[in-house]
Amino acid sequence: MDRRQTEELLAALPKAELHLHLEGAIEPDTVVELSARHGMTLAREEVVARYTYRDFLGFLEAFKWVTSFLRAPEDYALLIEHLADNLLRQNVVYAEVTLSVGVMLRREQDIEANFAALQEAARQAQAKGLRLQWVFDATRQFGPEAAMEVARLAAQRKNEGVVAFGMGGDELSIPTEEFRGVYDFVATQGLHRLVHSGEIGGAESVREAVELLGAERIGHGIAVMRHERTMDFLAARNVPLELCPTSNLRTGALALQLRRAQAEPADHPLRQLFDRGLGVTLSTDDPAMFHTDLLSEYRLGLDLGLSASALARIAEMGFEFAFLPEEEKHALRQSFRARTRSLGLVYWPA
Repeated sequence: MDRRQTEELLAALPKAELHLHLEGAIEPDTVVELSARHGMTLAREEVVARYTYRDFLGFLEAFKWVTSFLRAPEDYALLIEHLADNLLRQNVVYAEVTLSVGVMLRREQDIEANFAALQEAARQAQAKGLRLQWVFDATRQFGPEAAMEVARLAAQRKNEGVVAFGMGGDELSIPTEEFRGVYDFVATQGLHRLVHSGEIGGAESVREAVELLGAERIGHGIAVMRHERTMDFLAARNVPLELCPTSNLRTGALALQLRRAQAEPADHPLRQLFDRGLGVTLSTDDPAMFHTDLLSEYRLGLDLGLSASALARIAEMGFEFAFLPEEEKHALRQSFRARTRSLGLVYWPA
């Protein structure tokens, strides 16, 4: 099988995406459209320029800037419509979409109205074959009290497709232990727990996320690549890493972990972590802001030397580690395996 055939096979597989920020999926043309809605004139070239960063803090500033154009429920609905089309084009059938509720609160937006608009857009997406669920995300540097407010809102909507509470932002800003009360509350409410860690922080931040906060999946976690004991710890607890290779390259996070001025795609630990036996999934993080999509991430996996069979296993792990009831996960995995057989792809799932 040549490279083109392999790419076509991977494109045909049904997929899940588990680490996907809605606000980071705003394409430049959509930013221009949103700015016009709110009485501003913005050139596409300016957006493209803003979507170029030298480091992680530069990315956070760009994220802050682009989210400033999300001001009304219909703005959020527009994003889901565009995102759903992009995901369906790539044969994504299930996604857990992260919403920056902490930012919405900081801007004093109507969370209920925003969420209602998102839910209606999600129903339309489901009619086309894409199921969406939600992760309510707090911004770490806003502090524990603000995070608790997001957690309470998530708990109120756990029967409306909100499956998890997560925390992103600057992982170096506030010690992990200060959020224990927030995550303890989340656990009592029956929500799943996510943490961005080991992106620009060290391997110890990954272990703290699991031990102190009860994280069930780790956002990024690339810091563990040089820490055998932490990799063993994650494997023993079956805590997967949501890997976003292009994101790690474009934010400078991978270069930071490698202590270099710049990192190359070949430096990414995706293959190392998979070969080590860790649970890993592939995602885009903020696809528009990083000029990527999910198929590009799978192609990067090929560049790293992963076989089609290995990447099929990684694709299946997207369903395996989804926050769904076991019977639903089983059905999705069975459908996935049937599709791999129909494509003539032989692999050895766990």
